[in-house]
Amino acid sequence: MSVVLPVSFYDRPTLEVLDDIIGKVLVHEVRGVRTAGAIVEAEAYVGESDPACHAAPGPTPRNQPLYGPPGLAYVYFNYGMHHLVNAVTEAKGAPAAVLIRALEPLEGLGGMRRRRLRQRAPESSRAIKDHDLCRGPGNLTVALGIDLRQNMADLTSGPLAIEDHGLRPDRLARSRRIGIRVGTERDWRCCWVGKKVSGRGM
Repeated sequence: MSVVLPVSFYDRPTLEVLDDIIGKVLVHEVRGVRTAGAIVEAEAYVGESDPACHAAPGPTPRNQPLYGPPGLAYVYFNYGMHHLVNAVTEAKGAPAAVLIRALEPLEGLGGMRRRRLRQRAPESSRAIKDHDLCRGPGNLTVALGIDLRQNMADLTSGPLAIEDHGLRPDRLARSRRIGIRVGTERDWRCCWVGKKVSGRGM
């Protein structure tokens, strides 16, 4: 049985949410068709004092969702190439979020594969293995059909949500965040040990 995570799940210190979100299931329903995957890798970004957080320069139109109430989606376009999806955490006015970096596909794999193959250049259209469909933060948003239209979506109700399916990782591992140039000394990346993730280790 699945249960949509309530606001109280997100309204906590971000590093607590980071550990607890591993094993939860990111779901997106488009025109009545669900795609979903278990979160196996995520990273925390916390406050204006975190140089890698989009809130580091203070409030801007782009980072407005980070300052909003917990339980919102923060979706942004990264380097003009990829959409990335985050879950906003902590109280309103305290900018923080958890970036979803990798999923283990559970539902709608056919739809995920069609979206991923449409994204690829014709010369690289070979079959994508199931465990690679949502491996990487840019790949998972393509696979689930997530883009800027879902920015500021309410993750506790609606077509984009995070659910509890009763999956419990047997072991988690923390490491330094990857794909960033500043704030790299913080061990704010969390992975489900033994699952396919997007970067080094685990």
